[in-house]
Amino acid sequence: MGRAFSGRRSCASLGPIGFRRLAAARVGACLQCPGVAPTFRRYVQWLPVASCSTTRRKGRLVDDEGGAAPPAPLEKKVGDQGLMTGTHEESQSRLQALEAEVAQLRARVGRARTILDSSTGLAIVASDRQGRITEWNRGAEAILGWSAAEMLGTPVERLFTPEDRASGEIEREMRVAQERGCARDARWYLRADGERVRASGEVVPLFADEQEHVGYLRTLRPCAADHEVAEAARVAGREKADTAAALEASELQFRTFAQAVPNQIWAARPDGAIYWFNDQVYAYSGRSPDELLGADGWQRFVHPEDVPSTVDAWRQARERGDVYEHEYRLRSGEGKYRWFLTRGEPVRDEGGNVTGWVGTNTDIEDQKQSEATSVADRDRLWSMSQELMLVCTFAGVITAVNPSAKRLLEWDEAEMVGARLEDFLHPDDLAVTAAEVEKLGGGVTTLAFENRYRTKSGDYRLLAWTAVPEAERIHAVARDITDERRLTLERERIWKLSPVLKVVTNSDGWITDVNPSWTTLLGWSREETVGQRSTEFVLEEEANWQTRVETLASGRSLQGYRTTLRTKDGQRRLVEWTTVPENGMFYGFGRDITAEAAAAVALEEAEAALRQSQKMEAVGQLTGGIAHDFNNLLTGITGSLEILEVRIAQGRFGDVERYVAAARGAAKRAASLTHRLLAFSRRQTLDPKPTDVNRLIDGMEELVRRTVGPEIDVEVVGASGLWPTLVDPNQLENALLNLCINARDAMPDGGRLTIETCNRWIDRRAARERDLEPGQYVSLCVSDTGIGMPREVIEKAFDPFFTTKPMGAGTGLGLSMVYGFARQSGGLARIYSEVGEGTLLCLYLPRHHGEAEPEPELGTLADAEQAGQGETVLVVDDEPTVRMLVIEVLDELGYSALEAGDGAAGLKILQSDARIDLLVTDIGLPGGMNGRQMVDAARRSRPDLEVLFITGYAENALIGNGQLEPGMHVMTKPFAMEALASRIRELIGRGMERRSQT
Repeated sequence: MGRAFSGRRSCASLGPIGFRRLAAARVGACLQCPGVAPTFRRYVQWLPVASCSTTRRKGRLVDDEGGAAPPAPLEKKVGDQGLMTGTHEESQSRLQALEAEVAQLRARVGRARTILDSSTGLAIVASDRQGRITEWNRGAEAILGWSAAEMLGTPVERLFTPEDRASGEIEREMRVAQERGCARDARWYLRADGERVRASGEVVPLFADEQEHVGYLRTLRPCAADHEVAEAARVAGREKADTAAALEASELQFRTFAQAVPNQIWAARPDGAIYWFNDQVYAYSGRSPDELLGADGWQRFVHPEDVPSTVDAWRQARERGDVYEHEYRLRSGEGKYRWFLTRGEPVRDEGGNVTGWVGTNTDIEDQKQSEATSVADRDRLWSMSQELMLVCTFAGVITAVNPSAKRLLEWDEAEMVGARLEDFLHPDDLAVTAAEVEKLGGGVTTLAFENRYRTKSGDYRLLAWTAVPEAERIHAVARDITDERRLTLERERIWKLSPVLKVVTNSDGWITDVNPSWTTLLGWSREETVGQRSTEFVLEEEANWQTRVETLASGRSLQGYRTTLRTKDGQRRLVEWTTVPENGMFYGFGRDITAEAAAAVALEEAEAALRQSQKMEAVGQLTGGIAHDFNNLLTGITGSLEILEVRIAQGRFGDVERYVAAARGAAKRAASLTHRLLAFSRRQTLDPKPTDVNRLIDGMEELVRRTVGPEIDVEVVGASGLWPTLVDPNQLENALLNLCINARDAMPDGGRLTIETCNRWIDRRAARERDLEPGQYVSLCVSDTGIGMPREVIEKAFDPFFTTKPMGAGTGLGLSMVYGFARQSGGLARIYSEVGEGTLLCLYLPRHHGEAEPEPELGTLADAEQAGQGETVLVVDDEPTVRMLVIEVLDELGYSALEAGDGAAGLKILQSDARIDLLVTDIGLPGGMNGRQMVDAARRSRPDLEVLFITGYAENALIGNGQLEPGMHVMTKPFAMEALASRIRELIGRGMERRSQT
């Protein structure tokens, strides 16, 4: 048996077949497969195998039995050249012998090739370790149909069916051959024409020598015996029957399942013709199988717009033999279209051939609607968002911007899309932006990144970005923080430069920050202050902050409170604070008012003295203003009395009533003037009553006209249906007259003065603007066509002592009194004016829900109701004339009367056992006890005592700051005797009623 050829490379003299074929021949002799090995051994046993060095320095011949022919020494080294040595004759002889051997080998290899190719009934295929074919004989060409030129160098797996390739049968066969020396099998192989041939085969490993594995040798012989064919047919028939039964069962199971599911299910042939639908299809479409089955019947209930794309997608899927998936609209039996997702899977046989299709139609209408809504919402957000939205590539090329880009940066969409980010960036922000884009390219989300973008007008806007990388794009949203940052910087600047002390503490009072003004004012540095309790810097007597802390902890602010702080050098500074709580911290803002407080104390003392003197001056001026009218009225009174005296003396009684009426009328007008004088001096008791303002103005109109003079045209515009208001009528008359006098002074050359009333509804917004409660009000407005006021004068017009009149021409108290009356009545006074356009001053008085008091209709003293049995009235007044008149009235009414000239005498009677149903007393009494003090002392023993104060001035201090206690009443002198009689009868009756109830 020949031995393997070994050496560093094949001898060139072996020719084209070379070492590869000799090695294959040698290894083939080792085959153990029956039927093939003996013949093959005879073919190749006699072949010699030679080995020679590439330098031809060494060589030997191997005979058929494995022995070596001992060659003569051929070489030895001579110098550095290593040339062949020996005699020339010996060298020539050896060379000729070698050439003869080579020629003989060539002849033997050629004969072996002829023998192998002549075996057309046996396919012999050799492959290397990687499975590439290295030998392909004519038998292989005859059986399998491929030529050697087509197969050499191609993978051996080309011969195997897809099933064997998929199951790894090739690798298994090679592994078994290597482990056991031979692998046998019978299987189907592929032919060049696509048909299959069944053959039995053997595979053995090939070795280059006794150890080196170089490939495999495969022999194949067709299985053509009749009994084998018959058996195969029988088996195939049985398998076909079993397969048909299994397919029928599977088909039944599939159809049962397909009918049970809610989806539409269909089945199609390989050419795409639909041969089955489940009932869901027919129920939805309202069509019959005859209408839908077949190659294109299903297209009848596809939306016409969707037919071309659907048909094309179905065709492409069949051509590829791949999954079919497409969305389109299907029409229901009611004629409505809904979106469906159709998905079809190819059904394949064992050979991988498509034998049919099975698919489903899934209703995705709701999903489509949701997607459409989402898209609409997204588009709406994109369009309406106030924030800039931008999409760009990782190279920085802008692909989309929303409309806010125009609003923020002024660039049109067309100007930005296609441009690069760097085209709009501030030069100083290029590097940091590029680094951020690189991070996004690495999948890192940007949560807060700021840079500056240039607007079309050349300005820069600071933008804060949030960006995410997705689908090879950067999706970013930016918020313009330019103004916000500017405000932050401005706040920081104010913090540093503001003269106001700014202190931040936590809820426990520990200071966390102070501004530089703290150090400037107190001398304590920030480092010395932060970490200390705020009470460390407050004087000990002011260190109790618990109440303030509780207020701040409840979320309420503190304003206008003062503390005295100690400075670093031991001084004191008075600071006025406003403190605001926020997020668990207290923010205090302090103003140094040390000098201001000292000045205020001095100013208050000076103002107190000035105020008293100014008030007296004002009363004098007001009194002087009324003196002319009062003298005229006194003339009417005294003149009428004198004429009356003459008539009585002459016994002429015919027309005395005329002079009595004239005297009484003049006296009433004089009393009215006195009331106004008292009001101006603020010694009038506040006595609010439901008042008809229109009626009050009618009564004042004549006085107003006389006061403003003939140069001023007075117009009264009273609203119809004017609501009543609850005010003191005398105070309102005072306010109206004051406003008219101011209007007169604003028109030195004459003009028009208008008095107007109106009902007004004031809503919340208007109420906030006017510092009122919302609701219904009566407005009394006085307007003039005078010189008007500038804004700075309007802002101070209601301040006490503020006046624009020359020295000595005014006190500045008039409008402040009007404002005080309006506020005290629950309303407000407002000024509207423009320089050169005149002034409008309005009083807003709350509506009274009720009727205004009617004008009193006084009868004569003789008409007054008479007293009951024993009812007694005590009269206390230091003026004998007044006592006489009051007692005369009481006698006329039938009351018993007691009298006293001062408080002490009156109190003595009150403390006695005498019956007293009513006390009538003046307030200003001599002897050290005024009327109010006497009443307070008497009520200790007579708590239900009814009291009527009669006074020429009702001083607030004497009657409890203008407020009367129950059972106390006031009449202001002068008064009509009829009015006094009516009031006495009313009060005695009220007292008796109250006593009867107790």
